[in-house]
Amino acid sequence: MLAGRTPGLEIASLLGGGLGLCCLAAGRRPGELGLGTTHLGGRLLGGLALAAVLLLPAAVRWGGGPLLDPSLAAAAVAVSVGEEVAFRGALFASLETVGGPVLAVLGTTLLWTLAHALSHPAEFLPAVAAAGLLLGLWRWACRDLVAPIVAHVLADVAL
Repeated sequence: MLAGRTPGLEIASLLGGGLGLCCLAAGRRPGELGLGTTHLGGRLLGGLALAAVLLLPAAVRWGGGPLLDPSLAAAAVAVSVGEEVAFRGALFASLETVGGPVLAVLGTTLLWTLAHALSHPAEFLPAVAAAGLLLGLWRWACRDLVAPIVAHVLADVAL
């Protein structure tokens, strides 16, 4: 947390955090995380469709274009990928094994929303929860993590 508040270390902190989140999936097979390579075109297209849904509220607000400073784009990508691998990859797989798909979808949505409560205003949390639920349902229904990663990256870079 201190590195994120120290001038000049914000981007390094975010990049390190994204990498750290990805490490939570260490030891798991790609297929177990939803990262298989079959039907990759459809998975990427699904990611674009999910991103469009995630960006609808922001499209109303934009007017002048996205708000993310271009210098933060790499950090946004690292954090987005890390969050997806950790929450809808490793955590989802663990919760699904323990309690089935309902626990996996609802548990990852709740924990992801609580994690965002540390850095987002309270009025933003319903949107975070809705996005988490949408991405969790996709992960369960399609057994896929590629589309949620694509959608999350595009949404974070655009916002």
